[in-house]
Amino acid sequence: MKNNLRVIEINTTAWDEENFYLLTTLSDEQITKVITPIVEAERENDSFYDNDFLVEKLNESYPNDIVTHYVHDGFDKITI
Repeated sequence: MKNNLRVIEINTTAWDEENFYLLTTLSDEQITKVITPIVEAERENDSFYDNDFLVEKLNESYPNDIVTHYVHDGFDKITI
């Protein structure tokens, strides 16, 4: 059974300006399974990542799911 499409904020650092948003069908567990080892390796100074790299790894790990990312510069809004 596929998960529903949703938007989720990803936070991997102490700086809110580095957060990004995923439009995805992935579960929290799927996301953390891929991202956590990458973030932990950087914290141990063993590697470097950026948000694009994290999204690329999610897409590689789950090629049949939807994974699109956005940086919060303000979303478009429709007022009716």
